[in-house]
Amino acid sequence: MIYTMTLNPALDYNVTVEEFQPGRVNRSSGETLIAGGKGLMVSRMLKNLGVDSTALGLAAGFTGEELIRMVHEAGVRTNFVTLPSGLTRINVKLWGGIEGEINAAGPAYDEKSLQALLEKLGVLTSEDTLVLAGTVPASMPENLYASIMEQMKEKSPRIVVDATGELLRNVIRFRPFLVKPNHHELGELYGAELRTKEEVLPYAKKLREEGAVNVLVSMAGEGAVLAAADGSVWFGEAPQGTVINPVGAGDSMVAGFLAVYDGKEKAAEAFRNGIAAGSASAFSAGLATKEEVEQLAEQVKIEKVE
Repeated sequence: MIYTMTLNPALDYNVTVEEFQPGRVNRSSGETLIAGGKGLMVSRMLKNLGVDSTALGLAAGFTGEELIRMVHEAGVRTNFVTLPSGLTRINVKLWGGIEGEINAAGPAYDEKSLQALLEKLGVLTSEDTLVLAGTVPASMPENLYASIMEQMKEKSPRIVVDATGELLRNVIRFRPFLVKPNHHELGELYGAELRTKEEVLPYAKKLREEGAVNVLVSMAGEGAVLAAADGSVWFGEAPQGTVINPVGAGDSMVAGFLAVYDGKEKAAEAFRNGIAAGSASAFSAGLATKEEVEQLAEQVKIEKVE
């Protein structure tokens, strides 16, 4: 079973206007509301790909109730802990003329609720996969993911980390099964500016050498790089298409990889599927369907560079 954890989920309110004019009343031409948060997006994309998962997380107030309802409506099993106060955040995304977003801080957590959530990890075994994705509330420590991995050492599930900065840096020594920074986030870890695959390759290998078992680096339209567990290094070209909505593309890449990966011998196939899933979602208004991913996978070219 795959479990995803989202500690700071959100209702993403996407508003489109024809041409935003500051200081005036603007009328929207369309709105959508989706259950957001990187772990939830991974679970939703896995469901689209025909793979079941359980979404774990923290929710609060009536917005939290709506978020959980929407996730259930998408066919995803949840096991959330409800905070005693506060509201699950609403993030506002503005599209039209200019683009921008306002991400709320989210509710404060209490230690009892966090411990109740962490206790839910007790059912995991070495046969399971845990995805730790996204930010944590500002009131939580930056070593939280590392603490979770420390807690899970004896149970030894495969752990995927899709995070940035100190959240990512702190987990590497625990040998996560997969990390998925983009090229900007990878560069930030090492104080380097990375633009091309030639610049990304040595740092992806370095991150693997420091402890990550598989390192999957997304590069938007420039493709992706995989430094795999067996020591091989792969580059994949991004398929051609029109980007409609990049939100969730990285989460879809993680889901696509996990949906196929079954041992080291399938790393290349999982890599191809991850690129296809990420690209297919970027080319769609929402998360891509399984059929869209399968069609795009036929166009994805990958090559073994080492």
